Amino acid sequence: MSTQRLAELPDAVLRLIEKASGPVVDVGTVNAGRNSAIAARVRTTEHKLFVKGLPLDHPWVWTQKREADISPHVRGIAPELRWHVEADGWSLLGFDYVEGGHADFTPESPDLPAVMTTMAQLAEVPAPGIELKDMAHRLRTYVEDPADLSWFAGNSLLHTEWNPHNVIMADGGALLVDWGWASRGAAWIDPALWLLWLIAHGHTPVQAEGEAAAHPAWGLAPPAGLDALARVQRRLWDSIATESKDNWAKPMQHATRTWDTHRNTTA
Repeated sequence: MSTQRLAELPDAVLRLIEKASGPVVDVGTVNAGRNSAIAARVRTTEHKLFVKGLPLDHPWVWTQKREADISPHVRGIAPELRWHVEADGWSLLGFDYVEGGHADFTPESPDLPAVMTTMAQLAEVPAPGIELKDMAHRLRTYVEDPADLSWFAGNSLLHTEWNPHNVIMADGGALLVDWGWASRGAAWIDPALWLLWLIAHGHTPVQAEGEAAAHPAWGLAPPAGLDALARVQRRLWDSIATESKDNWAKPMQHATRTWDTHRNTTA
């Protein structure tokens, strides 16, 4: 479900920002992303911020709290969260604004090693004691054999949303944003989900798995678990592509079908 982006900040939102960070000097709308009603570059007299927000009655407003809860656990690999406010009908997050572009996931991109470095740092973070979705629970409707869900169990903190718009390249490194769908599960799941986006951006399955193999948990991934995840992701993205008009849905559907065929076709 995409969320309509507001072109201008409501007065109530401006008042909340000013209460948290001082008088607003300049506002610029950020077009990337699809999950926030508000996504803006905001300069105040004291700070330069990225502010994202949803109405308190939005069905995905829980993702705002999820990001706020995770923020202390991902310092150094994500922009710093300055504040989270819920008032006047809005849930708002104010992050330090990071100058940089989105990651390039095409073959031989110079961004790939930095993305992997950050992903490996994330793999060292155990799932914190906060409310998180469990990967087996998230994927339960996309398996034919419920026993396949056991492959996805684990206690690692996973980002799971590897759209390149969620990776900002800055100062030679990669920072991860949009943690609303962070989950708990097996550590090898993140590189496996990342490789699907690599395929969607031009990698072959062999090339994409080669990039994923640099992840410290990839060698622990059971082949049967990878096969099961490929099947699940194909069903999931078939469902998304059927319902979504976003321009990335069809390429991701093709990527998941390509990886599933690679992993599950008997020679």
